[in-house]
Amino acid sequence: MSPSPDIEARFQSLFRRAANMLPDNLTVRLATLADSAEIAGLSRELIETGLGWSWTRARVARNIASAVTTTLAACDGERLIGFAIMFFGDEHAHLNLLAVRPGYQRSGVGRHLVGWLEESALVAGIGSVRLELRASNRGARRFYERLGFAEIGRLPEYYGGVETAVRMARDIRRGTNAPVPDWRRLLRG
Repeated sequence: MSPSPDIEARFQSLFRRAANMLPDNLTVRLATLADSAEIAGLSRELIETGLGWSWTRARVARNIASAVTTTLAACDGERLIGFAIMFFGDEHAHLNLLAVRPGYQRSGVGRHLVGWLEESALVAGIGSVRLELRASNRGARRFYERLGFAEIGRLPEYYGGVETAVRMARDIRRGTNAPVPDWRRLLRG
């Protein structure tokens, strides 16, 4: 079954906008199984430092192959410089991982990856994105707050029994500056 003309047009619009958001030497593409080892290594180095390694090559490969997960690779030429993995549920999406090599941080790569995934979620009829990050990662927290995410809770010892997670969410249907619904109430109900 082929996508409807409306969905096809929205995806074409997404790709046109995406092409205009990054410097000419940087590209974003769907990750392939060949990227799984490098993505896992970046996760270990940039996200899971000091924790047990949970995003192994096999786990990343399963997510790349999954029909309900999108894995993006940001590249400078052939070099992988960042990635994002997002699960798409029925009602919300969950940003599992996002990392950008230090030399490319603050260049718009992370913002671009999140924007691409949020546009995809909107096309899929999803209205909110959730994520967790280490409570000690103040830089990542500021990054997500600038994108319109708000804290909705804390999960003590979430990361391997070692560190608290900050849970954040954003209602992508309302735009960046809109208030986030009371997720605590929604999660209880």
